[in-house]
Amino acid sequence: MRVETRIFGTIEIADDKIIRFPAGIVGFPDLTEFALVHDEEKGPSAIRWMQSLQETNFAMPVIDPLAVVPDYNPLVDEELLKGIGEINEDNLLVLVTITVPKDLTKMTVNLQAPFVINADECKACQVIVDTEKYPVRFPIYDALQKMKEEA
Repeated sequence: MRVETRIFGTIEIADDKIIRFPAGIVGFPDLTEFALVHDEEKGPSAIRWMQSLQETNFAMPVIDPLAVVPDYNPLVDEELLKGIGEINEDNLLVLVTITVPKDLTKMTVNLQAPFVINADECKACQVIVDTEKYPVRFPIYDALQKMKEEA
């Protein structure tokens, strides 16, 4: 599939790489097909983009929460994951959205609404974690700087 995007220009997405969100995502229930766009050389802890295939102007920066919060492990009701198939340690991919304000030192991630992706089936959902342990705006600038220094 060939997609014209605002951020990346024209990109090619293989059909088997389309991530489907049967219930859409929070705030955008009609957006159900996405592609994960990233620089493969930077590895799995790098910032990636969740690019909508239906609304080409819509792309969200995302990151593996373990890259910035090594002990991130929210409890998620199994019922919420039913629509995305059998999840196990080998096919589970969890990503959280990044908010990037003008002042980059104030960059945050939303630990309360992660994307849970079954990488084998390319099906996903966004869940809301009901705990104060994981805030909606968790600062990550220092963690990203440390990762950059270690690379």
